[in-house]
Amino acid sequence: MVRRRRMVRNYDADRPVPVEIRERILENGLRAPSGGFSQGWAFLTLEGDDRERYWSIAAENPDEKYVEWITGLRRAPLLIFAFAHKDAYLDRYTEPDKGWTDRDESHWTAPYWYVDTGMAALLMLQTVVDEGLGACLFGPPADKVGRLKAEFGVPEGFDPIGVISIGYRAPDRRSPSLKRGRRTTAEVVHRGHWGQHET
Repeated sequence: MVRRRRMVRNYDADRPVPVEIRERILENGLRAPSGGFSQGWAFLTLEGDDRERYWSIAAENPDEKYVEWITGLRRAPLLIFAFAHKDAYLDRYTEPDKGWTDRDESHWTAPYWYVDTGMAALLMLQTVVDEGLGACLFGPPADKVGRLKAEFGVPEGFDPIGVISIGYRAPDRRSPSLKRGRRTTAEVVHRGHWGQHET
């Protein structure tokens, strides 16, 4: 499954995602680990007219280099908009079993609200592969995030991590970025000390 996962940017618009598969994708995402079991994430599913509401904002005046991909992504019958909720973590770690007495973000070595939501998204992407469908995780245009949140009533404190398009695959062009090649473990894994790459 891991080796079969790739980003798919074109879909069969005539084949909706079955309800039971949609729910399995969402339920598996909730199996992701989270700091203190805070589960500081939320997911907005968009199908049918709601999906079109998303694209009417997100695809307004697109950069020319993305038009082909946007056209293919728009054919996906299901979008899952993923959000991280930082306050869930800050509140959770002031509870007695965690012991911090304040919500100071300096306690955190990394913003786990983003990390954990990303892991939930990855589990959804892996579930899509298991189900024989395709998916792509992409970011909404940064300058349109405010309008998108207002359009769908997303409250303050929920930060968008990305959107997952899901559907049955149609022929698509692989990303030219893949020409860069996948980095090897010898390049990115340091063994015992930074700069030591050999086993």
